[in-house]
Amino acid sequence: MAINTRPPIAAAILAGGLARRMGGANKAGLQIGNERIIDRQLRILRQVADPVFIVASVAEPFQELQVRVVPDIVAGAGPLGGIYTALTASPCDRTLIVACDLPYLSAPLLERLAAPSNADLIIPRSERGYEPLCAAWSAACAEPIWRRIQSGTLKTALVMEELRVEEIGPEVLASCDPHGLLFVNINTPHDYERARRLGLMESKSMRDRIMDVSSDP
Repeated sequence: MAINTRPPIAAAILAGGLARRMGGANKAGLQIGNERIIDRQLRILRQVADPVFIVASVAEPFQELQVRVVPDIVAGAGPLGGIYTALTASPCDRTLIVACDLPYLSAPLLERLAAPSNADLIIPRSERGYEPLCAAWSAACAEPIWRRIQSGTLKTALVMEELRVEEIGPEVLASCDPHGLLFVNINTPHDYERARRLGLMESKSMRDRIMDVSSDP
């Protein structure tokens, strides 16, 4: 029997935003297809990481999940504060950190992010740029992030200047994401409707492929 020698990696779902453009809705609890975003994320993250926990200012929406919920350490620091909290709370040297409003994360991408690396940060670079809220961060990132927070410089991209970065480019991302949905996120009701429609299209495409295979002689 093969022995898994991969270094342990934890995962954190950032769910501490106020979601003002969604009327304060719990974005993680939104339904896409037959599954809530949070349920799908937990299911896929648990395939590559242990433990998986949630960073959120309010624990109540997640009590039924029986998952550890960690409150934000720094109020008002945005996503960078969430990343810092996740790294501080993580029991592992490396932590997969994802935003709670990404309904189409894929197991192949998470496997790639969880792969051993000497970099401080493994980060996808999609057509729209770097994706820091779907990346693998090492514990060494916590100190430069804290310095940025203390100085009021909250742009996540600026922290990368101090880190050893391994980039996952569009070509590799395409192999992990045949439908181009990986970084679809939900900030507004319009985004939510779009994400739901895309999910229906993905499901139809998958059904069509299954029927094509089953109809082959």
